[in-house]
Order: sequence, then C-alpha cells, then structure tokens
Amino acid sequence: MKRVTVIGAGNGGMTAAYHLSKNGYAVCLYDSPEFDAQIRAVQQRGGIEAVAEAHGDPMILAGFEPVARATTDIAEAVAWADWMVMVCPSYAQEILFSRMLPHLRDGQLLVTMPGNYASLVFSRMVEQSPRRGLELTFADAISIPWGTRLVGPAQLGIMGMKKFLPLSVYPAARSTPALQRQLEELLPVPVELLPSPLAAGLENINFGGHPLMTAVNIGLLENFNGAFNYYVDCCSPATARAAEKIDAERLAVGEALGLSLRTELEAMNALYGAHCESVYEFNRSSGTHTKMKSAPKSPRDRYIAEDVPYLFVPCAALGRAVGRPALLVEAVIRLAGAYNGEDYFATGRTLEKMGLAGLSAEQLGRRARGEQD
Repeated sequence: MKRVTVIGAGNGGMTAAYHLSKNGYAVCLYDSPEFDAQIRAVQQRGGIEAVAEAHGDPMILAGFEPVARATTDIAEAVAWADWMVMVCPSYAQEILFSRMLPHLRDGQLLVTMPGNYASLVFSRMVEQSPRRGLELTFADAISIPWGTRLVGPAQLGIMGMKKFLPLSVYPAARSTPALQRQLEELLPVPVELLPSPLAAGLENINFGGHPLMTAVNIGLLENFNGAFNYYVDCCSPATARAAEKIDAERLAVGEALGLSLRTELEAMNALYGAHCESVYEFNRSSGTHTKMKSAPKSPRDRYIAEDVPYLFVPCAALGRAVGRPALLVEAVIRLAGAYNGEDYFATGRTLEKMGLAGLSAEQLGRRARGEQD
C-alpha cells in the first residue's frame, strides 16, 4: 500500500487524511504535541468519520476511514513516507518545517495547502541550515480542495470540493507531466500546474474576500460572536465592488511579473463549476459556501491573522518591487494591524523571508522558479 504523511490535524489536515485513506493510501497523521486533541481522538477511534449531515445540510462524503498512524512524533511522521502533505495555517508553516528539517531525506516531496509562498521560505530555510544541499521538491497549492469543517473529535463535515487544484512546483524544472500525473494520483481532484510559487500565492482565492470582508464587518463579527453565515451576510454589493478594486491591484502586480492570473470571479466560477456574473452573486449562491453557517468571531481569526500577513503583505511588497503599488491592499493591511496591534508589514511574509528582496521583476521570476541568477 502506498504511504503518505499528513502534517496538521485541523479542518484541512483531517480531511486530507480521511480522503487519502479513502483513496487507498496508508496515512500517517501528525500534529504538534501542544495541539494533540484530534490526534488522540483519531488514535482512540482508529480513524476519521465524515458525517452525512451537518447543521441541517447534506455533506458530499460520508463514512469512516482508518488512519494507519496518528502521532505527535515528527521524526516518525517524516520517516513514514516520501510524499507529505502539510495542511496548516501559514503562521505555523515555518515552525513545523523547522521541526521536520533535521529528519528530511533526499527525494522527498512536500505539498503545502495553502502554499502562500511556502516553497520559497522552506527552500531558503534549507539553504541556511546544516542540511544545505538537501534535494527536496516543494509544491504550493492555492488552497485546500475541500470546503470542510471539524464537527467533533475525529469527525468532520465535507461541504463541497473544487473541480481542480492549481499549484506550483519548486524548483520549476521538476514541474513535468510525469509529476503532474503523480500529484493527481495523490490529490482528490485534477491538478493545474502554475509557473511558480508567485503565481500560486497570487492565485489564492481567499485573497479577494477574507481580509476585506472581515475587516469592514468587524463590529458585526464581534458583537454577534460569529453566529451567522459569513459569505452571505458579510458580502454586500458595496463590499463586492471594493473587492473588485482590490482584485484589480492583484492582477496588476501579476501582470508586472509576467503572470496571467484569473480574476477572482473567473477563479470562483472555474473552481466550483459556477456561472455567476459577480462575486456578490457567487457568495450568496455557492452550494459549498452557503453551508458554512458560522463566521469569524474576532480580528484574530485566520481570515485576518493568516490572510493579511501571508497573502496581502507579499502582494503589497511585490507591488512595490515592480512599480505597481497596491494601495487598497496596503490600506487593509494597516486597518488589520490597527485592530490587532501588529505591524504586519514587518511580521508578515516579506520579500526578505522569501529570499526575494532587492530583485527586479525579471529576477523575481527567475528566483521564484528556482533558476540561477
């Protein structure tokens, strides 16, 4: 039986472990000792259950799938398989990878969902460590393939799934049809290969909605404790128009980098098989998103604490580097920082952390593909 390791036992990691087991893989599921609740639940039950119904809505998958190994021992998890999938908040990626690094071996592949430029950060960490020269392949997905939430110990509700999953491979020289076929054997949906981690980061579909909708609705979120449907109730015609302006800034940054990016609406329609004429219509009609009957409760939620420093900050920095400043993006970063008392321009995923500082647009493209300057 083919083996795979899943790093992270949150919403996405538990769903990855469930779906990979369902597809015939022997799965080792890892999470940190300080976040071991789901690991202990999986150990006790011997696997993960996908429920048929949650909050009155039908789910798309149901049943119980065994998990071969559930552990808080990172050495055991890394030794389990040559192929690994990391599914965790972006602010945990560097912590987890630093724990993995002493145990990694040549030839392993790490798929990160969502990537948010993780390939560039991880490769730099390798080069700055005693493991310099370690031969690894990285893949950055734009997001996870599922709309999913944990509903109990070792239990989850899978509300929907994307039609395909765009991702980049680093170094780009390894982005071959053969690797694409292997990735499609591993992942539950077809794979679309993107040219670099810059494309994958800028294509993350959370970009257009989460930071803006959360920032401008923060009073509603805090006062009602998240007890409503986020995508339906936080998206209005006006917020959708503002999201389009922010999306235009993202597209301009991509164009300056030589990247052809989908608009947010094009991406939503393509990924979910929809035919909506506006982001506002999509948020109010998506079969997956309308099942999400809860919302963030504070500005510390991932929709700001992850998406602002790991999506908006890199976009703003890239925009400045290529002469296309993203002023609305920068405004949301400042507003989110004011909410949380944090300078996200300093603490977020900066060009320095990705090894991209001081480069021209052409140099940025080459470095992001893993090519020599």
